[in-house]
Amino acid sequence: MAQAATVTGTVTDKTTNKPATGDTVTLVEPMSGMSEVGHATTDAQGRYSLNLPGSSPYLVRVTHQGAEYFIAAPQGGGTGDISVYDVAAKVEGITIAEHVTGIETDNGQLRVVERYDIHNASSPARTQWSKQSFEVILPTDAVVGDASAQRPGASSLPTSVKLNPEGQKDHYAFDFPIQPDQDGKGTLFQVQYQLPYGSGKYSFQSLVTLPADTVWVVLPKAMTFTGGNGAGFESSQQDPTVQTFLAKNVAPGKAIEFSVSGSGSFARDDQNGQGGQPGDSGGPGAGAPGNQPGGGIGQPINTPDPLSKYKWWILGALAVLLAAAAAFLLRKPEGASAGAGTMSESETPSALSTPRIATTSPAAKNAALLNALKEELFALESEKIAGTLAPKEYAEQKAALETVLRRALKKQ
Repeated sequence: MAQAATVTGTVTDKTTNKPATGDTVTLVEPMSGMSEVGHATTDAQGRYSLNLPGSSPYLVRVTHQGAEYFIAAPQGGGTGDISVYDVAAKVEGITIAEHVTGIETDNGQLRVVERYDIHNASSPARTQWSKQSFEVILPTDAVVGDASAQRPGASSLPTSVKLNPEGQKDHYAFDFPIQPDQDGKGTLFQVQYQLPYGSGKYSFQSLVTLPADTVWVVLPKAMTFTGGNGAGFESSQQDPTVQTFLAKNVAPGKAIEFSVSGSGSFARDDQNGQGGQPGDSGGPGAGAPGNQPGGGIGQPINTPDPLSKYKWWILGALAVLLAAAAAFLLRKPEGASAGAGTMSESETPSALSTPRIATTSPAAKNAALLNALKEELFALESEKIAGTLAPKEYAEQKAALETVLRRALKKQ
């Protein structure tokens, strides 16, 4: 009988630089509802060992002082060392590196997506976590939709979370840990909401709750932006298809006021094939190391280019949607060409929230799709846990997504 594959590793408390003793370590399976399939407790040296019950993708979760830390379990077993940090309700050294607000019109309303890139440079390094880990102030008449958060690190995945209302009507909070930066990456938060727009004009009045290095507002070309009192906005045009405005060094409590009018929507695809993330060179967050999935054209440091770095953010593209993935894999036989392997507009059920998959070969297409499907499975399970997805919808989406994933695995 073959010996079971094993994941072994050491959990280190980076706040104290000592082994994390007595922490709970859990093996979870994203493809089966984040079910727990293995448990361990770190010993006096911070060591743990877990058996992998199968060949599915697994995550190793460590709970330290109530906060959770994840790594992907090595396929087939191996070493999985994990870093954790002491937890505090408030930590010095947390700032907003980038606050990006994308605004467009949608069926007589404004659709708004706000994203925050939060950096934790605390010393000693600690995780900020409480029921109000990060507070945001939205317009009073906002109808809040989806909210998500993503831990630091290039391999982390976005997770659907609930945005908790605070005492005041327009105040909300994320109950999500803000961990110390990893490889120059911070914690990412997003919230989508709609606003009434019957008059064709809307005035935004808001505040940031942490020091913000840069505040961006991005609009379609057809709309009009008018700056107000408080934070001084200036135009920073880096792409001819959108308007971008920025304000720098915005202090907590300082007013952020501006108005928008007219109607317009963002382009539904990334014409340049660039879908970078914060920290890519040449754009917002350029001072930090980044992962550039599509390379880059080497914009000078500190030259803001919010479109190429945030376009998929602003359009709500956290993951490839189920229907788009199914259409791409099931409708297109290998070797078929449609714009050099690019998904056509008719195949995307919601182009506003779905990035295109651009590949140059069937093998590359399958690899990219496989990674996207795994991410969508994780996001789907996260929505179920957060209670933001109806059971019937969850069951339907999961069944279809697993069918597509099995086919992708078989092809690869």
